[in-house]
Amino acid sequence: MTLTLGHFLSLGGVLFALSVIGIFLNRHNLIVLLMAIELMLLAVNMNFIAFSHFLGDMAGQVFVFFILTVAAAESAIGLAILVVLFRNRSTVDVQELDALQG
Repeated sequence: MTLTLGHFLSLGGVLFALSVIGIFLNRHNLIVLLMAIELMLLAVNMNFIAFSHFLGDMAGQVFVFFILTVAAAESAIGLAILVVLFRNRSTVDVQELDALQG
């Protein structure tokens, strides 16, 4: 059995749907929301790599490197902000973090 483009796109679609469901079902824990966003980016990366491989073009793989770089920076900054918020408020509940003051 050979893997076709449809197999990879189906896997990317399932990962993307799981991340969207994770965002809508979990509105309380900020860490799980960040993980769902990262899963969404990985699903998009899966589609870029699949199209790049099956079309024989390297542009999709170059986009993946840029997306991974931005995702790593976003995760580092997001977790740093989360640590500061946890130290100040002693919670990571999104409902209690909605009223931020400068």
